[in-house]
Amino acid sequence: MDKGSPVQLRSFVGLLVGLLMLSGCYAPEPRPQIMGEDQTTAQLPAQKLPPRYRVAGRSVQGRPILLQILGRGSDTTLIMATIHGNEPAGTPLVEELADYLQNNPELLENRRVVLMPLANPDGLAAGTRENVHGIDLNRNFRANNRLNNETNGLKALSEPESRAIEAVILQYRPDRIVSIHQPLNCIDYDGPAQALAARMAQYCDLRVKKLGARPGSLGSFTGEELNIPTITIELPRSASDLDNALLWQRYGRTLMAAVQYPQYVSK
Repeated sequence: MDKGSPVQLRSFVGLLVGLLMLSGCYAPEPRPQIMGEDQTTAQLPAQKLPPRYRVAGRSVQGRPILLQILGRGSDTTLIMATIHGNEPAGTPLVEELADYLQNNPELLENRRVVLMPLANPDGLAAGTRENVHGIDLNRNFRANNRLNNETNGLKALSEPESRAIEAVILQYRPDRIVSIHQPLNCIDYDGPAQALAARMAQYCDLRVKKLGARPGSLGSFTGEELNIPTITIELPRSASDLDNALLWQRYGRTLMAAVQYPQYVSK
């Protein structure tokens, strides 16, 4: 990927803004809440609520793993991207979703959406699938089928990035999880998610394809162990060449089908 690609630039800017926010040097208007829930606004309609930001953890090299939380409803969707650093197209797609939901806050009534646009910031910076320890983070979770080795980690949750992801899942207890990957060009699922996968596939050119739970993967942990419907969106490799607007045009409705499942009807 070229140095100046939209994916890298936007990700870098997003991370920089997050760091500046944490240091107190930058605050967007309206200023988001940092960490936790504001009890004084908990009962306001979704249209009145600003997004909240927090740092879920830090990578091996100290880069923040940022979360954006929108809405305060009881139905929770977790959407994450770029757990593999060389599969970057999901990051701008998640950022586009955040913009869309902020511009259409009525879609958040009775819902909460937790976004992790960049789960492996060190891998993205290096252009590698793994983190800087050479560990595949999507094989590092606590699952009965995991295999301990130098690629998957000598033990579950050996990496700070995978520990941060697990902590988010245990804290927010999502009703469904979507993780965006490349390049297998399909919608995979783990756990009780077949109907959700079929609904999401109605809004894009990706077909549902059951790939099987990989050892120690997120899907094995959340789908098979925790029984949370878990979707893996496998975008084509060429998705990295699309600008943000075209990415959203092709796959935005697919994400919204997950956020509003099962009621979503595309505009």
